[in-house]
Amino acid sequence: MTKSLIVDPSVVRAPGKLTIPEIPLNAYTFDLDTELARYGKDGMVRMLHDMIVVRTFESMLDSIKKTGSWEGIEYNHAGPAHLGIGQEAAYVGQSFVLTPDDQLFGSHRSHGEILAKCYSAMRQIDNSQLETIMKDFLDGETLSFAEKIDYTDTKDLTENFILFGALAEIFARKSGFNRGLGGSMHTFFLPFGSYPNNAIVGGSAPVANGAALFKRINRKPGIVISNIGDASMACGPVWEAMNFATMDQFATLWREEDGGYPPILFNFFNNFYGMGGQTFGETMGYEVLARVGAGLNPEAMHAERVDGINPLAVADATSRKKVLLEAGKGPVLMDTLTYRFSGHSPSDASSYRNADEVELWQNVDCIKSYSELLIANGLTTQGDIDAYTAAFTEKLTKVLRLATDEENCPRIADGYIETVMFSNTPTEAMEEGEAEIYLEGNPRVAALEKKIRTAFDENGKPVSKMKMFQFRDALFEAMLHRFSIDPTMAAWGEENRDWGGAFAVYRGLTEALPYRRLFNSPIAEASIVGAGVGYAMAGGRAVIELMYCDFLGRSGDEVFNQMAKWQSMSAGLLKMPLVLRVSVGNKYGAQHSQDWSALTAHIPGLKVFFPATPTDAKGMLNLALRGTDPVVFFESQLLYDKGEEFEKDGVPTGYYETPEGEPAIRREGTDVTIATYGATLYRAMEAAKILEEKYGMSAEVIDLRFVAPLNYEKLLASVKKTGRLVLASDAVERGSFLHTVASTVQTLAFDDLDAPVAVVGSRNGITPGPELESIFFPQPEWIIDTIHERVVPIPGHVPTSNQTEGEIIRRNRLGI
Repeated sequence: MTKSLIVDPSVVRAPGKLTIPEIPLNAYTFDLDTELARYGKDGMVRMLHDMIVVRTFESMLDSIKKTGSWEGIEYNHAGPAHLGIGQEAAYVGQSFVLTPDDQLFGSHRSHGEILAKCYSAMRQIDNSQLETIMKDFLDGETLSFAEKIDYTDTKDLTENFILFGALAEIFARKSGFNRGLGGSMHTFFLPFGSYPNNAIVGGSAPVANGAALFKRINRKPGIVISNIGDASMACGPVWEAMNFATMDQFATLWREEDGGYPPILFNFFNNFYGMGGQTFGETMGYEVLARVGAGLNPEAMHAERVDGINPLAVADATSRKKVLLEAGKGPVLMDTLTYRFSGHSPSDASSYRNADEVELWQNVDCIKSYSELLIANGLTTQGDIDAYTAAFTEKLTKVLRLATDEENCPRIADGYIETVMFSNTPTEAMEEGEAEIYLEGNPRVAALEKKIRTAFDENGKPVSKMKMFQFRDALFEAMLHRFSIDPTMAAWGEENRDWGGAFAVYRGLTEALPYRRLFNSPIAEASIVGAGVGYAMAGGRAVIELMYCDFLGRSGDEVFNQMAKWQSMSAGLLKMPLVLRVSVGNKYGAQHSQDWSALTAHIPGLKVFFPATPTDAKGMLNLALRGTDPVVFFESQLLYDKGEEFEKDGVPTGYYETPEGEPAIRREGTDVTIATYGATLYRAMEAAKILEEKYGMSAEVIDLRFVAPLNYEKLLASVKKTGRLVLASDAVERGSFLHTVASTVQTLAFDDLDAPVAVVGSRNGITPGPELESIFFPQPEWIIDTIHERVVPIPGHVPTSNQTEGEIIRRNRLGI
């Protein structure tokens, strides 16, 4: 427990000086006998061959983009091609010493990494397994094209498969590695350890960290490498990921048998430029990128600057770091020097670079210098190099011809994308095995057995908070159930352990779970969510928590670009069993009390749940936790101590799921429909009661429960019956998801409506303190006044708030 880690003032206040470990810079020294012992003559020559593969492949793309042709084949490639011409030694040296179990995450400039990693893995996998992999992948579709290119054996065929799969993906072909949905910047091939490459600068760092966390928690072999550029050192999520990976708890609180630190290597391909900004001397201040490791942990992340112009130097460093990582002594930071002769993209003329500088680096071009090294040591000849280059060029020409065949190599059909947006494959456990959990004598479990699972007793009297089964208890039961049956499930976030979560949902789990399944993360939202993405992508189930909805902004890329998109960009090859719990606050003012459900609703690829009752809290979290899709699970802080008011028998004790996307009718009525989600449900119920008792108006109240997916049939049936609809939630009115609901209902049920659909939301201003919340959040009288002013006049009603059309015009004119 953290409370056992004593912070002693006599220690932390003691005077002294901090000593930073030495950080090696370009320490590699070539020794022929050593390298021959490591790789043999053939291995050293294969490194050169792989570099030629990458250079030729990217030179082909460069020519296609700039001239529209290569080797007599014409093609207009509309997509991007961010090239790494000049960086081949760094790609190949790294991958050459990795195994298929090692996972490589890259950036948008990733063609070389994909090819180098796949070639390396291919050589280490036996032929029968290679044949099975290719036959099973996309039902053999990619293989069918590879077989059309001449080959001599299984390895040669696999080379065709790699080249075609990657190029077809870049050209958005259906037979590409990701059906053309990943494209140039995102393609990958999981069976060979080539994991998703990321178009967001530094985007791979937090995701790769999660994949490494999966390996550590689930005791899987291999390491994980995040390949990112030097410019990404300025990105917050990169720092957050490195901080997460260096947390002391991996050594101080996790058990020894849990393996130590996650096996992640943060490798910075340092080519001195971020687009047109020069990191060295202009946009950065570190001088030597490897220096940054000293700021993260006492070992300075075992940081090292490596000469990436020499593939042997990169292979040496990668091998040494891998030993550390596999022993749980990481993480590692590598500053791999390299240089790209190509611009940021083919449209970049590199006008920001001095021609003299480019010439200096061309004089030490990695293929030229490594060729000279091999020739000088009698390992190959220029004739052999030229012959290999010519033979590969001929092979690549055939690959290009196939991948650009408009008639025989088609793209996906219209409508296909929607089939891969979600996996929709409920799964009890992501892996077989026994889940490590200790429930005997658990105080929370024992206490819940005695609680009353309704809000009112048999006489209709309110049950006391102490005796009542609450919303937070329902969430706890759902979590406990899945923890008990899925050995891969892990949860982390802000104050998850010991404190029991910010709102006591996790109280009792500390006693039930070892640290590797439940732990506190840094207060760094990008790393929390990013790690969840990588963990799920690697095959585990993760539950991550943001204490307040407002903190979504701190994790924006991870939620909106990573969590939401990888299933579809992978053409369904990846699954994302990830639940992001987000509390929607009140009483803490403008930066802690916002409902941002509309932001998540706007992003394709996310499922968005928002329960309002304890029964749904358990049933909807059960649903999310058995699924394999990313779910943003909103919880209103106003509801954590709520009891069950709608289900007569209370919250069920056993396992159940709320039907996905289905609203619930909480009160039947005939004159007007009021639909809500979140805590506003209870104010809508109060408004309905006033309407009936004071004005004789019958209101039907519907709890939408779901934002996405959402089945409109029940809502449309209600509108057909009542002819009127008012929508209400605690989100600010402008941009509210309820406007989408209103538009959809008016499109689908226009003839059934007797009045326009009205939306009631919070004021379009900052959230005030708790003393003023009644003038900010929707109140029962606001709903009634809206019905009176904009839906149907209520005889005898005198409005107490201004919900008129004129007020709508006034507020919008002022931007409020």
